[in-house]
Amino acid sequence: MTRASKRPSFVLFITDQHRADYLGCYGHPVLRTPHIDSIAARGTAFDRFYVNSPVCMPNRASLMTGRMPSVHGVRSNGIPLSRQAVTFTELLRAAGYRTALIGKSHLQNFTGNPPLAKPRVPPEGYRSPPPSLAQAVRNDLDSADYDQEQPGFWQRDDAHVETPYYGFDHVELVRGHGDTVNGDYMHWLLAREPKAADMLGPENSLPHDYICPQAHRTAIPAELYSTAYIAERAAAYLAEQAARDDDTPFFLMVSFPDPHHPFNPPGKYWDMYKPAQFPVPEAFSRNDWTPPPHVQEVIDARDRGTANLKGMRSIATTPREAQEAQALTCGMIACIDDAVGVVLGALDDSGRTDDTVVTFTTDHGDHLGDHRLLLKGAEQYQSIVRVPFIWHDPQAPRGGARSGALASTLDIPATILDRAQLTPYYGLQGRSLLPVIDGKDNGREAAFIQYDHQLAGLPPDMGLRVHSLVDARWRISVVLGRDDGELYDLAADPGEFNNLWTSQAHAGVRAELMERLARIEMAHVDRVPIPTQQA
Repeated sequence: MTRASKRPSFVLFITDQHRADYLGCYGHPVLRTPHIDSIAARGTAFDRFYVNSPVCMPNRASLMTGRMPSVHGVRSNGIPLSRQAVTFTELLRAAGYRTALIGKSHLQNFTGNPPLAKPRVPPEGYRSPPPSLAQAVRNDLDSADYDQEQPGFWQRDDAHVETPYYGFDHVELVRGHGDTVNGDYMHWLLAREPKAADMLGPENSLPHDYICPQAHRTAIPAELYSTAYIAERAAAYLAEQAARDDDTPFFLMVSFPDPHHPFNPPGKYWDMYKPAQFPVPEAFSRNDWTPPPHVQEVIDARDRGTANLKGMRSIATTPREAQEAQALTCGMIACIDDAVGVVLGALDDSGRTDDTVVTFTTDHGDHLGDHRLLLKGAEQYQSIVRVPFIWHDPQAPRGGARSGALASTLDIPATILDRAQLTPYYGLQGRSLLPVIDGKDNGREAAFIQYDHQLAGLPPDMGLRVHSLVDARWRISVVLGRDDGELYDLAADPGEFNNLWTSQAHAGVRAELMERLARIEMAHVDRVPIPTQQA
């Protein structure tokens, strides 16, 4: 379909830790998301859309750069995105777009906690290099330029992100998760409720009978929760664009920290859904399932009582906890959906709906009881690597189209730049999805997923690393330093319970996929800097 030559504006909605099948338009049997569904009803929803890493910082950096974690450098949580990295929003801004981020960024660290990884202790008699020479590539990631999402930065009353910030010339930040968040939101909250500090966090939780780890009933009412703040500020930004009375295009990222744990939907959303409405995940009734070693280790840690139930990585769960987590997650998503409705209404009021592309995605998923797990981590199950991606272009409406083409987070910036008729920078590894949406291309042959995680007490080069390839039928995953791996036939075994890694009948498939994984690794080796001369 021919699109108008006028450069469109863009609104990109992104949620946090939100798996693909937890939307009405993706077939959830209980959850209702009419506003997000309305985007899909006018556009194209991708059913085989994958993250490039199943954790926040690496995949958000891939969204901003269109590059794999091993290339942009944010291999794991805990590494800020270098300000030397070029982002697609910088190209939009350079082309005259107004660019705005309202909500969560997480392109820089926001805990303030020291790293788990520790430098190697040199042998006796050896001299350590000076700090400026301790790493193979010089960087300034420990400078003040990378403190803007940390708690200490926001203790000042006048704190505000210095712009341009990774290509955004307007930033209103929400940093953190649940109701223990900060940033520009906290100034807004305290202006409306001066005693809000006494209502935040699990220590101020309202009474409830849930036992799920990290479930607490926030005392912050829904109208003062961060989701409401993001909706209000995004709507205000759209109103400002209308008031300018010009046709300068804009790019607005509306980024919600939910439904990431803690599980604490505010107000009416807490009991909007009941645990009994949700089935016990299949893994609890499968006597024929043998968890892979790295999954079994997570389950064993919970059984031993050594699991970190207050942390960020995957933990084992009970059936009741899983059902509670599902219900509370649906409450948080319903809250987000209402906020999306507010923003879409503001877009209509601005008079810019007919020239604004609206998209929706998430940064990764949550196990929510699948494979007896909660949260996310080294596991590469569909529950955390497959996410929604919805694209609605008013100049080329699709009327509820579905695409089974393989695509990934890398492809979002390439698609936006293509639609804005901007040539991408060298080194962008994504592919525009416009030919796929138009039915002129079948998408990727495979999706490529990388996971790294620093481990307590070990040097930075001894963390946990898992790489995966997913194609139309198979998923193969390899763990660095281990002989075992995972191979699943997603057509015959969509729940990923039958690991065929050691199956002699599938040895040929495994060998072929390993070769393809090697080739996709080669294809994503960086191609910048480009040569400056012949030699």
